Amino acid sequence: MKTRPAHRHSTQRLRVGLRARLRALYHGHSHEAVRFRLSVIALDILIIGFFIGGPFLRGTPLYLPVDYAIAALLALDLGARAYAFPSRRRWIRQPIVWVDLFILATLLLPQWFYAFAFLRVLRLWTLFHSEFFWRTIGRRFNESRWEDVAKSLANLVTFVFVMTGFVYAVFGRRHPDVNGYVDALYFTISTLTTTGFGDITLPGTAGKLISVITMVAGITLFVGLAQSLMRPHKVRFPCPTCGLARHDPDAVHCKACGQILNIPNAE
Repeated sequence: MKTRPAHRHSTQRLRVGLRARLRALYHGHSHEAVRFRLSVIALDILIIGFFIGGPFLRGTPLYLPVDYAIAALLALDLGARAYAFPSRRRWIRQPIVWVDLFILATLLLPQWFYAFAFLRVLRLWTLFHSEFFWRTIGRRFNESRWEDVAKSLANLVTFVFVMTGFVYAVFGRRHPDVNGYVDALYFTISTLTTTGFGDITLPGTAGKLISVITMVAGITLFVGLAQSLMRPHKVRFPCPTCGLARHDPDAVHCKACGQILNIPNAE
């Protein structure tokens, strides 16, 4: 009669201990936590490389085993992040989480989501826009400029490969000029940069609309990257009164509320 409550209490203690351990690894500031997050980020980059090279690897004997292994790792990582997050409701509401869950679905059910496999590259976007990444990598850089540049570059690269995958998936077998993934990549880059060699053009109204979307989005992303490169340096230092997060490195007063600031510097 007394065994069940004791067993329940032991199980509860294990769960609390596991959750505390995961929180320390995913949200802590110790050297062990930083090393753990760096390992996860390095693994993420390798996985993104596999996603980008997927069209070249598809059809090889190792493709599906690697695909399912990545699915297991991604599911384990998402489950651990959800368990370590203070509020699971707030965690599931994040757009980045929904994108990662969709990527997981394409990995677990590759036959059903075959046509959407090119969207796995969105993992690059979710990585560079995650607090997890910047709490680990960005902690070394107080200037917000580098975060803006990295995010803008990630947006551009993600768009290039998503659009390339879309063109390859839709026109790869129906258009005589799009014989492979490299042809789709060539079309995307030449259209995005508005070079317009004209040797590969997509047929019909749909093809023209895709070209227009690629050009407009490409110019917008290039402008965003240029702005982030040219924007004046800022440092992250939340104002204690109004909460404004970014200020000039030599700012004495908050531009929003006039609060006196005490921004540390290396001098």
